[in-house]
Amino acid sequence: MENDEGKTNPNGEANGVLPATSETLTQPLFRPLSAANIEELETSELESLCLSCHENGVTRLLLTKIPMFRDIIVISFHCPHCGNSNNEIQENSPTQTDGVEYTVAINEPTDLNRLVVKANHALLKIPSLEFEIPPGTQKGSINTLEGFIQMSISELEQDQPARKEQYPEIAAKIDDFIKRLSSILKVETPFNIVIDDPSGNSFVESKTGVGIEGSTDDKLSVKRYKRSEEQDKQLGIIDTSTKGESSDNIPSAHTLETGGVESSTSIRDEVMSFGTECPNCQMPAETNMKLVDIPHFKEVVLMALNCDYCGHKSNEIKSGSGISDKGKKIELRITDPTDLSRDILKSETASMYIPELEFEVKPGTLGGRFSTIEGILTSIKEQLAGANPFVTGDASSGSKMAEFIKKLDEVIKGQKLNIHIILDDPAGNSYLQNLYAPDEDPEMKILEYDRTFEQNDDLGLNDIKTEDY
Repeated sequence: MENDEGKTNPNGEANGVLPATSETLTQPLFRPLSAANIEELETSELESLCLSCHENGVTRLLLTKIPMFRDIIVISFHCPHCGNSNNEIQENSPTQTDGVEYTVAINEPTDLNRLVVKANHALLKIPSLEFEIPPGTQKGSINTLEGFIQMSISELEQDQPARKEQYPEIAAKIDDFIKRLSSILKVETPFNIVIDDPSGNSFVESKTGVGIEGSTDDKLSVKRYKRSEEQDKQLGIIDTSTKGESSDNIPSAHTLETGGVESSTSIRDEVMSFGTECPNCQMPAETNMKLVDIPHFKEVVLMALNCDYCGHKSNEIKSGSGISDKGKKIELRITDPTDLSRDILKSETASMYIPELEFEVKPGTLGGRFSTIEGILTSIKEQLAGANPFVTGDASSGSKMAEFIKKLDEVIKGQKLNIHIILDDPAGNSYLQNLYAPDEDPEMKILEYDRTFEQNDDLGLNDIKTEDY
């Protein structure tokens, strides 16, 4: 690779380096990608050695944000000498708390047009063909489901001429499998495609454009799960010397109150602060943390971040008392606009459902939130109304999104009443304010239930050993 030091472009700026102006310093590094702002996004260009012809090609880097997902780095290489090109993505997010598994039902060829963000650690498989793309064999990339299959066919065909000369029997079997893989693109028989990512950094487009993580898309199912110890080791995030410690690194209420505090002064009255990184612009920021006692409920840990560089704000709630003995389902009927001012705590393990709108927020999607009903619905509306490249490119999906947001806005403004807000939390750590407390609320139903084996498994309770230690 040639040394590009000292080279400048016609504007007198160093190649591949963005000028450090006051505007670029205040703009987020990762900006949302949409048709409206695609020309405004800056790309960095670097000369890179082509491994095919050993001449210099160009690598372009784009830092962008996928709405309702997270930050990614798009990397594109092209060699003008031999035509070699390569595209991949890299996540700019840490490994998530849970793994994620997407199952897509393919019933017609158009179902293969879904866009997919496939992270480095993701496994893509077609169970009916016993076909898998193992983690690491294809680098992280953005493509359609059809594109991933076509890429696999191309890679299988690449060395076939040499195989036919050296290993004719193996080449014949591969040819037969390539035909089977090509035939499923016609979707003559329905089949499923599964994307399993223990890092939690993959994403599959929802065709309905309504809901979060495809909750209203009957051809897409999303399951979040606790990783096994083996998966943690493969991701390089487990330390056997600290086995058993919480992966969230968030102290319990007892630890916050007594751990390392010699005086008898309760830490409940204090706001604790610690340095962190802004998830929006990656600049240094500060997170404030405080214990809050919710009347007629329990103690929670409230965490809030405010970035001085880009203005990004976020808040999150963690339970201060662990997982309850039973799950809890809370149903509230909104009959008056004042009901929208009720406090609501949606924990990270809770789902939220509005049956009249056929809308569901899956567990883990919004994280833990403590707000009013109006506040949490406004937050959902802002996320869905943001620029979404997976929705705005399709006219029918866009109209569905606009129609849904209009209905949601009517609820927020108190114009649409007699709807139900349902919180279902297997961990029992969610809360809706009872305006008649300590008496029963006539518009609210609270049901405690025994968790299923699957729910205990999702919470990691089935792996906890309390005997023979």
